[in-house]
Amino acid sequence: MGRGRAKAKQTKVARELKYGGPQTDFDQLQAELSGQPAPVPVEKVTEEEIRDPDPYAKYYEEGEDETAD
Repeated sequence: MGRGRAKAKQTKVARELKYGGPQTDFDQLQAELSGQPAPVPVEKVTEEEIRDPDPYAKYYEEGEDETAD
C-alpha cells in the first residue's frame, strides 16, 4: 500500500499533459502559414572575436608543439 499519493500525482501530471499542452505562438503560426519567413535571432559578434578568431591562441606560445611526447 502507500501508492495513493504517487498514483494521484501521476494522474495529475497526465491530465496536465493531455489537456494543458504547450502554449501556442499564434504570431509565428500566422507567419508560417502565410509563407513569410519567421524572424531568426541574430548572434552579435564582438570586434575582439573578429580580430582574434581563435580565443585560445593567447595560451599557446609560438613554436610549442601540440602533442606531448
